[in-house]
Amino acid sequence: MNEASNHILLDSDLIQGSIEGKPRMQEELYKRFSPKMYAVSLRYASKAEDAQDILQEGFIKVFRNLVKFRGDGSFEGWMRRIFVNTAIEHYRKSSKLFPVNETQAEQVEDKDWSAFEKLSVKDLIAMIQQLSPGYRTVFNLYVVEGYTHREIGEILGINEGTSKSQLARAKVILQHKIINQMKNQ
Repeated sequence: MNEASNHILLDSDLIQGSIEGKPRMQEELYKRFSPKMYAVSLRYASKAEDAQDILQEGFIKVFRNLVKFRGDGSFEGWMRRIFVNTAIEHYRKSSKLFPVNETQAEQVEDKDWSAFEKLSVKDLIAMIQQLSPGYRTVFNLYVVEGYTHREIGEILGINEGTSKSQLARAKVILQHKIINQMKNQ
């Protein structure tokens, strides 16, 4: 393949070129996937600077592990998993998870979440970013990534009940933020 051509490069071309250490291919791979991976990073970060750190760490891992990509699933999905794991590692070291009692958890489950639908994606992401790292991580893993509480417990080194209580507390906090925003509109 002629690297100087203007045709669209396939992911497989970018992967192979990056493995071979071709700077143009590495740059193109970064340009193609960095916006989506930044969005993943931003969901787990409390501020843009933290998301940039996660993005950088994640791409370092992607480039170091490209030879391990077997092509069984989508390349973007493989990368996404690396970025989620990088974000988890980034906050696992510094975050403390605080228990919420069962009554609080049950109260949250009964609430109407239709107010979420009235928010813009930007507003919702901003609210999620304001959560403490522990709450934000559990919320994202459960609500966005679709992990079970058992899986979250294994990933974060906590018990299943703590994961449930962290999610419940995150929902309570988000619910209050939504109510306040709706009042201010």
